[in-house]
Amino acid sequence: MTQFITDAEVAARLDAETATRAIRDALLAAYRGRLVAPPRVAAPMAGGRLVLGAGQLSGEWYGFGSYDTFGHAEGEQVVALHDAAAGRVRAIAVGEEIGSRRTGALGGVAVQALARPDAATLGLVGAGGQAWAQVWAIAAVRRLREVTVFCRTPAGREKLAARIRAELGIPARAVATAPEAVRDRDVVVLATTSPTPVISATDLSPGSHLNTIGPKQVGRAEFGSDLLDRADLLVTDSLAQAGAYDPPMLGTVGTYAGRLRALGAVLAGAEPGRTTADQVTVFCSVGLAGSEVFLLDRLTREPGWTG
Repeated sequence: MTQFITDAEVAARLDAETATRAIRDALLAAYRGRLVAPPRVAAPMAGGRLVLGAGQLSGEWYGFGSYDTFGHAEGEQVVALHDAAAGRVRAIAVGEEIGSRRTGALGGVAVQALARPDAATLGLVGAGGQAWAQVWAIAAVRRLREVTVFCRTPAGREKLAARIRAELGIPARAVATAPEAVRDRDVVVLATTSPTPVISATDLSPGSHLNTIGPKQVGRAEFGSDLLDRADLLVTDSLAQAGAYDPPMLGTVGTYAGRLRALGAVLAGAEPGRTTADQVTVFCSVGLAGSEVFLLDRLTREPGWTG
């Protein structure tokens, strides 16, 4: 029987530790060739696109996650998980939580692999659901002592800071500018929809790690090429997806071509990660295809899950 899973059920059952472990496994499976993860495909429609990311774990399952770009205030994602042997649909999740927590967990694994072991301060630019999911996951892999938050609206940044204090028990405060949010921070997260840079490379401290979640294409990016120039290590969750952007993704063109490394390869020890405490590391999150299905499979296998 197909399990139908709601956002409320995902929020109640999927903790950050489980999510980051599952996504780490997904990245390693993709690197080793077990997780087939082609770039997303999009169907143009009137007023937007329908986007689909499919994945297959060899011999176990296949499935997809889909979302649209029509701009609905309550737009929902669909994630479907099929059993490989029988072809039946094992589970369907509808809502935003699976996708948001998947992206958060990708950021958490990147911090776990690339940030300094003693990283304890986090600066957020952006205060929406993706920003929350990042700090939710990062708090599972680093002992944070303070979070600073900036977004364009004072109410938005105050709201997220209050949520971090209440739900994660981490001191958090809203600040008035993006540079103030990221300056002197061990870990920085950009989770905006801005088509232009929100910080400059000089705002980052030596030894910091950056996750960028928002726009990252040539001519439309929340950071500039100066940030890539500052980076000692550039990493992404999917080289295939990074190379499929149109316009191209920053980090894949010009002098940056060939510098981008796969996070799965770093986790497997096939590529070097951080080698010194003062290096600046950058993770460009692009959304490894199939990783949300991987997360749904892991969630439905957790002890006590009934759907």
